[in-house]
Amino acid sequence: MAENTLKRIKQYLDYKGIRIRAFERVVGMSNGSFASQLKNDKTIGVDKLENILQQYPDINSEWLLKGNGDMLLYDTVNEGRAFYRKTEKTQSRNIPVYDVETTAEIADLLGETNSQRPISFLNVPRISQYDGALYLLDDSMYPLLKSGDIVVYKKIDNLENNIIWGEMYLIYVSSDNNEFFLIRYLKQSEREGYAQFTAYNSHYQTLEYPISSIKAIALVKASVRVNSLF
Repeated sequence: MAENTLKRIKQYLDYKGIRIRAFERVVGMSNGSFASQLKNDKTIGVDKLENILQQYPDINSEWLLKGNGDMLLYDTVNEGRAFYRKTEKTQSRNIPVYDVETTAEIADLLGETNSQRPISFLNVPRISQYDGALYLLDDSMYPLLKSGDIVVYKKIDNLENNIIWGEMYLIYVSSDNNEFFLIRYLKQSEREGYAQFTAYNSHYQTLEYPISSIKAIALVKASVRVNSLF
């Protein structure tokens, strides 16, 4: 049987290391729908194809639709902490979006040796000095932010000298053999060497941990909310 568009999409996802569930969420497909279409050799709607090409601009549309040419229009290269995408005519900067769920994945993402692969890229006007974006998985900052929102972040080095108290951060904490990933306002504690982790949602209590327990931290620069998935 000739390779069809769905199989080429799966080939692209495998090449990029993108989870099918994450792909479905990004392009507005219901959970499990892509896998079902692929299994049953179904077709995919034009609106979804347009969204796929918009969300993954490195896909060659001629290859995707007809199987002609190379899979990618251009390569994504990691240069330091910034991601650049290159074409023959222009060079543009896009924010890599990650879908991470486990503490280990988050620690890797915010650490010095990030091995996570982006599932998509995001353009946000008038923003600079970013390292990436990720999906939120909790409602501790609700209604300001909610689960499923995308936040753009910038990693912070030299923690003690670069904290801006009162700002919102993504924080990886390791304390007493326990690991946590939090999004919180970071405030000074009355206890020396400690910081307060304050939620916007009143149902979440304020936490205190030693500043030394913060193993990785990133300043929240912007957020994006998607209100419709169809």
